Amino acid sequence: MKSYYVYVLKCADNTHYTSITSNLAKRLSEHHHGKRKGTKYKRPLELAFCTRFTNISKAVNSEIAIKKWIQNQREQLAEKGSEWLTALLKKPLETQL
Repeated sequence: MKSYYVYVLKCADNTHYTSITSNLAKRLSEHHHGKRKGTKYKRPLELAFCTRFTNISKAVNSEIAIKKWIQNQREQLAEKGSEWLTALLKKPLETQL
């Protein structure tokens, strides 16, 4: 069964970058080595939150929702984790890393 990861990175400029991938280790390496356009000039980066889905639709919907949040909400996600996200989205998450 294929997995999809929605993740949030905290950037050096105190912003958050949110995306989705099916290969988390490879994607994080690309971010850390400056190979991803969205974070190339925002390093160093820290993985603030990550959750795994087996349903691509649920993963994409979660990514879209997180991207619409204000900075404060993304910071709370990093602090409180998947239970807080579940309450906001009103949909169960499968696994938090």
